[in-house]
Amino acid sequence: MVDNINFKKLWDKQQIEIPETKELIKKANKFKKNTFYKLVIANALLVITSIFIGFVWYYYQPRFMITKIGLIICIIAMIIYLAFHNTLTPLLLKNNLELDAKLQLKQLLMLKEKQRFQQTYLLNIYFILLSLGLSLYMYEYVAKMTLSWAIISYGIVLFWVGLNAFYFRPKILKKQQAKLNILITRFKELNEQLID
Repeated sequence: MVDNINFKKLWDKQQIEIPETKELIKKANKFKKNTFYKLVIANALLVITSIFIGFVWYYYQPRFMITKIGLIICIIAMIIYLAFHNTLTPLLLKNNLELDAKLQLKQLLMLKEKQRFQQTYLLNIYFILLSLGLSLYMYEYVAKMTLSWAIISYGIVLFWVGLNAFYFRPKILKKQQAKLNILITRFKELNEQLID
């Protein structure tokens, strides 16, 4: 019988698998997958809306140049939004369980940084251009109305854009950022544990 057992050597040989890591990576991948589906839906809705705007232009044949400019500005706003919003795709498609916690954290931090840019600057530009485009587009039709109906028409459209920009958007973004921040915090804690 051997009396000299090296417990440290035996302990070091053990394969330690942290179940929390796999679960956390699954949650991160699920978050990315859900964000990707939302991206696809946003793409589909904005493409359909742009096609509808093109149909309105073709079918109703606006006479004023300002109406055509308004339609073009609306379509440009959607194209700009889609072009920048789709830059998230490579980060969202890297759903790999083989990635370790450090790489997952790095991806989530890059995703957060890109989203921050898009949620502040890009969405502001989108709503400004959309409001301008709708205002210019409506001019031809509102010019035929009485002043009170013109004010009501512009008021309803601008109220709806404002409600989306200043009420719904911040709520949705806050909820999305909270989920992402929780994941990032948990990955940071996990990485610190693994270093120790």
